[in-house]
Amino acid sequence: MANTAFASLNPTRDDFAALLDESYGENEAFEGTVVKGTVVGIEKDVAVIDIGLKTEGRVALREFTGPGREAAPKIGDIVEVYLERVENALGEAVISRDKARREESWVKLEKAFEAGEKVDGVIFNQVKGGFTVDLDGAVAFLPRSQVDIRPIRDVTPLMGVPQPFQILKMDRRRGNIVVSRRTVLEESRAEQRHEIVANLEEGQVIEGMVKNITDYGAFVDLGGIDGLLHVTDIAWRRVNHPTEVLNIGQTVRVKIIKINHDTHRISLGMKQLLDDPWQGIEAKYPVEARFHGRVTNITDYGAFVELEPGIEGLIHVSEMSWTKKNVHPGKIVSTSQEVDVQVLEVDPVKRRISLGLKQTLANPWEVFAEKYPVGTEVEGEVKNKTEFGLFIGLDGDVDGMVHLSDLDWNRPGEQVIEEYKKGDMVKAKVLDVDVEKERISLGIKQLASDPFTAGKPAGGAAAGGAEEGGDGLKKGAVVTCEVIDVKEGGLDVKIAGSDLVAFIKRNELARDRADQRPERFAVGEKFDARITLFDRRARKVAVSIKALEMAEEKEAIAAYGSADSGASLGDILGAALKARDTK
Repeated sequence: MANTAFASLNPTRDDFAALLDESYGENEAFEGTVVKGTVVGIEKDVAVIDIGLKTEGRVALREFTGPGREAAPKIGDIVEVYLERVENALGEAVISRDKARREESWVKLEKAFEAGEKVDGVIFNQVKGGFTVDLDGAVAFLPRSQVDIRPIRDVTPLMGVPQPFQILKMDRRRGNIVVSRRTVLEESRAEQRHEIVANLEEGQVIEGMVKNITDYGAFVDLGGIDGLLHVTDIAWRRVNHPTEVLNIGQTVRVKIIKINHDTHRISLGMKQLLDDPWQGIEAKYPVEARFHGRVTNITDYGAFVELEPGIEGLIHVSEMSWTKKNVHPGKIVSTSQEVDVQVLEVDPVKRRISLGLKQTLANPWEVFAEKYPVGTEVEGEVKNKTEFGLFIGLDGDVDGMVHLSDLDWNRPGEQVIEEYKKGDMVKAKVLDVDVEKERISLGIKQLASDPFTAGKPAGGAAAGGAEEGGDGLKKGAVVTCEVIDVKEGGLDVKIAGSDLVAFIKRNELARDRADQRPERFAVGEKFDARITLFDRRARKVAVSIKALEMAEEKEAIAAYGSADSGASLGDILGAALKARDTK
């Protein structure tokens, strides 16, 4: 009995080990959890903390301090720490304040993430692609694109400053957290914009600061929200670029033209604060009145001319020059050039003024008609050849046209036009000038007399009829012809004493078929023939050797014999020829 009691008071080594394992086994269940402890001592930069185990643990003071954290603990303070191990090689508990805070933060952050709530954090370091943020112990990644609404070059002012963030993504297993500062700013800005827009009204005049300038306008800060001042609303006059009038940082008075409450877009205007120069525009610029202006802009279709600040008119390309057609306006006028213009049309509703430049200059066709009346002989250079005639450059930078039918009296125009080439200097006669249609008709053949009427007295056409021409040419007349060309089907001949050209067919070259051969004639050879056709209206003339021979035979028979006289045809013709030769 005594031995038993003694054994209970004095345990063996095995019993002590069992008790120790039992005690540690209970404490090991707390490893990997957050426990509370009391600060029992401060040694240099370490806090000694009693967490209820046989030995205390030590935590560096820096784990308690830092941006956005509480101050260093004092002896007697109750703090939470993370128990990593009950005892290390030195017999001390291994504890951590950072890991305790991280565990606490993850729980809070997961709840905030699920609820879509913002969390507070501190940017403390820069890494590749962004920054790291301390979310009260938990470390999150802040991508560079999520730092601000607009890209910022220097993030230094944001470092170490407690501020709200929005959690975009969480993965506890991997320990990844992605946050955004930009989302918070956009939400805050949207609320601010909504409040500001609610206090603004269309037509209201306010002051703002030019925040940014683009090619199409300027953004004006109205005190937390931007409005767009379009380039066309800066001034009544033409503004090619906003920088002509505005500078960044400049304070301007603007009028609210339109507010879109759904998109929070605000349209602003400066010119609306000034008097509209288009009021009473028709009285200021009546049609046909002439004014002096400055070319402000040149386009493919014309040029804009400023008549006064805010009033511009368009000179259409068709109204720029009397003679320069299909020419780019930039080759007629230049930007900033001072010009005289005439008002052609005014439309106050569409705010348009049509101007004319050529109307202030003399009409070259009127000048030409006055200087060169019909019948005047002119000279010019062949500018162009077309299928219907020649275009001749004339005095006053105008062109006249010679139609194919007015190139030559006898030959077809299609043949004659081949003899001309661009650049040739030619003479012509003015046939007609149409000022309205801007046309001048010329004739080259009119420089010579009409062979069909040459030599006829005034009124001769009526007296002589259609079958009689100048120089006594008429049907039945005997004329001398000169061969100008020998062809297989006949001869081209010129009638002596005129400019008429006729063609004698093969079967009209002689009475006898054996002599109807063109090759028996030579160019330049002359012979007599009889006119068998002379149509002045149709401009046709025909001659025949055969007809002359037959007529002479008939006359000989009538004069020197008859068919029943007994004389042969050779005798009769011989007598006629002898009588003709003795005359």
